[in-house]
Amino acid sequence: MENLQALKQRFGIIGNDIHLNRALEKAIRVAPTDISVLVTGESGVGKENIPKIIHSLSHRKHAKYIAVNCGAIPEGTIDSELFGHEKGSFTGAIQDRKGYFEVADGGTIFLDEVGELPLTTQVRLLRVLENGEFIKVGSSKSQKTDVRIVAATNINMQAAIEKERFREDLYYRLSTIEIDLPALRERNEDIHLLFRKFASDFAQKYRMPSIRLDENAVTVLLNYRFPGNIRQLKNLAEQISVIEESRVITDVKLQDYLPNNKGNLPAVIGGKKETDFSSERDIMYKILFDMRNDINDLKKLTLDLMKTGDIEEVEERNHQLIEKIYADQERKERNIEVMNIPQNSSKEKEYDFIETIQEDESLSLQDKEIEMITKSLEKNKNKRKLAAKELGISERTLYRKIKQYDL
Repeated sequence: MENLQALKQRFGIIGNDIHLNRALEKAIRVAPTDISVLVTGESGVGKENIPKIIHSLSHRKHAKYIAVNCGAIPEGTIDSELFGHEKGSFTGAIQDRKGYFEVADGGTIFLDEVGELPLTTQVRLLRVLENGEFIKVGSSKSQKTDVRIVAATNINMQAAIEKERFREDLYYRLSTIEIDLPALRERNEDIHLLFRKFASDFAQKYRMPSIRLDENAVTVLLNYRFPGNIRQLKNLAEQISVIEESRVITDVKLQDYLPNNKGNLPAVIGGKKETDFSSERDIMYKILFDMRNDINDLKKLTLDLMKTGDIEEVEERNHQLIEKIYADQERKERNIEVMNIPQNSSKEKEYDFIETIQEDESLSLQDKEIEMITKSLEKNKNKRKLAAKELGISERTLYRKIKQYDL
C-alpha cells in the first residue's frame, strides 16, 4: 500500500487535515477492489482527485480512465454519449458510435455530478451496475462491459431521492463506499499552506516574486468561509499575484479581493433560499391564471346567451358561474371621493363646490351582447352572414336579435 505522504506528493494534494487524511486512506484501501465508490463534498473541494487515486492504485491502472461531467451533457444526447448508438437511431446518427462504457471496457469511468443524470439514464446505469450489461440507443442487442464506476456529487442525495429526482436503488448501488471530502473552511490549518503553495506556483508561472500575507492578512484569510473552497482560494492567489505591485499583502488589501466578506455566517446546507423575485413571480402567475379563467367564463356565458337568446334560461343553467363572476359587482363600482374644501380656504375662490363623481361599470350580459353584435356588424359592413359566422351563431338568430334590440 502506497504511503500517504508519497500519494499526496504524486497527486499534488496539500494539507494534513484529519478528515482529508481519512478520505485518502479510504481511497487507498478501496482501490484494489472493484467496489463502486461515491465521492461527496461541496463544489471545489477536489473530488476529481479521488477517482484518479483509485484508478492508479487498482489492477485496472493500465486500462482506460474516462471522466464524464454528467451535468455538462444535454439530456437528449447523454444516453448516446454513455452507451453509444446505432446508425439511423435518430436524426444525425449517420454512423455507429461507441459509448464511454464500451470504450472504457476493463477500465474506470468517473461520473462527475452524477446527481444531474436524467431518470431514464439512471435506469440504464442501474442495469450496468447490476449485471454489467447495456444497450446502445436504437439497438435491441445487449452488450457486456467490465467497468468500474466512481461517481461524485455536490448535492444532498437524500433530498434528491425524497424529491424523486434520483433513484434510491441506484444511490445504494453507487455508494457501496462513500468518501466525503471536507470543505476548505473545515480545514483551517491547511488554508494558509494552500495559499502559499498557489502563490509560489503563480510566481513561477508569471516569473515574478511570490506574494506573502502579513499577520493580520493571515487572520482575515483564516476567518473567511470560502464558499468556492479550494478553487476560490486558487483564483484569489492568482488575482493578487497578477494585480498587486507590492509583494506583501495587508489585511485591508486582502479584503478587497474577498467577495461578500460581511457574510461570514454559517452557510445554508441542503436548502434553497427563496428570493423576493420568485415570490412576486408566483403571485403574478396566479393573477394571470385567475384573469384567464374569468375571461373564459365570460366567453362561455356570452356564447350561451347568443345561441339561446333566453336570458332567464341562461341564468338558471349557469347560476353558480354567474354568482362566481359577479358576486363582487357592487364592490366593483368605483367611488371617487374628493375632500370638500371650504369656500374661504382660497383667496381667489376658484371653486365654489366639488361634486362626488360616481362611475358605474356596466356588467350586464345584455349590454355586452348588444356591444358585441354592434361591433361585429360594423366590422363586417352590416353583412349579417359574415357577422353571424364571426359571432358563432346562425344568421337567423342574429336577425332575431337585431330586431329584438332594435339595432
